[in-house]
Amino acid sequence: MNNVKYKEITCKTALNKVKGGFPYKWDLNIYRGCIHNCKYCYAVYSHKYIESDNFFSDIHVKANIVDELEKQLKSKSWKREVINIGGVTDSYQNAEKEYKIMPEILKLLIKYETPAIISTKSKLILRDYDLIDELSRITYINIASTITTMDKKVCSLLEANASASLERFEILKTFRKTNASVGLHTMPIIPFLTDQRENIDSLFYHAKESGVHYVLTGSLYLRGETRNVFFNFILRNYPELYKKIYMLYNAKNANKEYKNDLYKMVNSLREKYILSSNYNVIMKEKMKPYEKYNPQLKLF
Repeated sequence: MNNVKYKEITCKTALNKVKGGFPYKWDLNIYRGCIHNCKYCYAVYSHKYIESDNFFSDIHVKANIVDELEKQLKSKSWKREVINIGGVTDSYQNAEKEYKIMPEILKLLIKYETPAIISTKSKLILRDYDLIDELSRITYINIASTITTMDKKVCSLLEANASASLERFEILKTFRKTNASVGLHTMPIIPFLTDQRENIDSLFYHAKESGVHYVLTGSLYLRGETRNVFFNFILRNYPELYKKIYMLYNAKNANKEYKNDLYKMVNSLREKYILSSNYNVIMKEKMKPYEKYNPQLKLF
């Protein structure tokens, strides 16, 4: 991480409208780039818009984002729709230790009673436990973490600068004590590297122990620059797997036969641990008490 560079920039708006069938209406990204260095990251393409070729070390900090967010939240047109925090970056990566933007973001969400989803691979989020706990008693908040493997060596190579897998489970277990909904994202599942039954079983076991409300799973999806980053990583660290994975991924997705077998195994383990794949159920349940105060929460 010695070559990481921070550059302060200004943004014209804090929130960006999201299209599609997502459980949120807006995206909020306080940074651009991410030092976690996940070799499957789908967001690496985004740096081309700021004329940078290093998503993992060239970190742009939106210095005015708190002020811009308040402008939007206090607007008469704001409908208190769900905000997804960290769609193409991790809001609790190392830059956040220095810039401390998230506490100010959370204070605004509390002030304007705005629901949100936060996904992170960093234990730094525990710093803001009290604010998130307070927000969870005012409106809907979801805390999620992506955890792909229980193998420490694989994790250290695949997600080099993220918190360890057990530390991420501790995040989920800790926020389960609040009124937040809590979820595990086991995605992507990588052929021949993280798709072993033993690995998925261990992930689901820890999910159950952590008391998560739901578990989302997904197979590896490769496109654009992500494909190059991923296969360069495999060639460098797991050359014996390169040909096998490459043959599965002639296209962006693995072939149908592989995916059918994978999800058959995943679903059998989901049944074993009685883990829901439906985040909408807990979302509706958590939102219901606030609907009479905020009719805009009737989204689903």
